[in-house]
Amino acid sequence: MQNMSESPLTSRRGFLRKAVALVPAGALAGCNNGTPGATSSAQPGASAAAQPASAPRAEYKPRFFDAREWTFVQAAVDRLIPADAEGPGALEAGVPEFIDRQMDTPWAHGALWYMQGPFVQGVPELGYQLKLVPRDLYRLGIASVNAHCVKAHGHAFDALDAATRDSALADLEKGAIELADVPASVFFGQLLQNTREGYFCDPIHGGNRGMAAWTMIGFPGARADFMDFVNQNGQAYPYGPVSINGERT
Repeated sequence: MQNMSESPLTSRRGFLRKAVALVPAGALAGCNNGTPGATSSAQPGASAAAQPASAPRAEYKPRFFDAREWTFVQAAVDRLIPADAEGPGALEAGVPEFIDRQMDTPWAHGALWYMQGPFVQGVPELGYQLKLVPRDLYRLGIASVNAHCVKAHGHAFDALDAATRDSALADLEKGAIELADVPASVFFGQLLQNTREGYFCDPIHGGNRGMAAWTMIGFPGARADFMDFVNQNGQAYPYGPVSINGERT
């Protein structure tokens, strides 16, 4: 990821195109959750309560996050992928809803992971080694980041101005902040990965509303066949994306 201190992003479309390569392929047309898990047998979690993207949208009420956590998630993803002239931001794309809904999946509970000890953080090549499942990472991580921001800046994360939020996220990314309950870079990595997934997922999972992210990068979506365009490098796909439930732009 581009260092968060370089804000706003100088080439948002280019950044997001590169970000697609870091999102598991299943997360584009389906949903493939990306928490690292070297000691686990982590598998994609089934998305909770998938809804047709065309259904009327009432204001989403989070089921996992409490009010303070919810404001943090919204404030954080808004800075990770902000809106601009090239496309919607994470808020407009429904990323917070995606993340909240993922907290009800077996993946978020660690149900498909090997979760027996010992839990010893080894070299990075061994991958994720903590005893915290994604739900724990979010609950403990958000509380710890808010506590740090109150101590350092006098306000919780969501109450900070955009530049200070960017600086805090950059420190999390570098591991420059000492959090009480979770390594800062691990929490940031989980948040960034889920933000990418929510931005580029199929709309039935809550994110990528109106398939705007797919349209922006020229991704065809869940079309059954687009082989005629596979080797036409650089040529724009002319038909627009299709979601799993058949919605078209």
